Amino acid sequence: MDILGTTLRICVDDLDAAATVYERITGRTPQRFERGGVQVAAVGCFLLMSGDEAELEVLRKVTATIAVSDVDEACATLSEVGARIVAGPLPTPAGRNLIAVHPDGSVFEYVDRKPAGSVPGRVP
Repeated sequence: MDILGTTLRICVDDLDAAATVYERITGRTPQRFERGGVQVAAVGCFLLMSGDEAELEVLRKVTATIAVSDVDEACATLSEVGARIVAGPLPTPAGRNLIAVHPDGSVFEYVDRKPAGSVPGRVP
């Protein structure tokens, strides 16, 4: 499994204020979107989330988001080492993801940038 980087997940009360702070820290423009009733701002290696407390409580259980070259390969490797896949692989606006519980109990999201239905080695 090829790990390309990590994203730190932060739940905030005021997304606009937090996005301004992290934009200044990283020098990056926030990429904003909504998913499942949660407002999100991706700023560099930070993923800021704000919304309904019940939704955020679920999101707080995920330690970090790990970018990988291929979610299917990550799924296979994680299964081999005894991780439990609790969601996915599923398509997202930016690619595909899965959520896994590692044997030590840590919960991570794994994502790739492959659009749903893409064929490896084939240019769309």
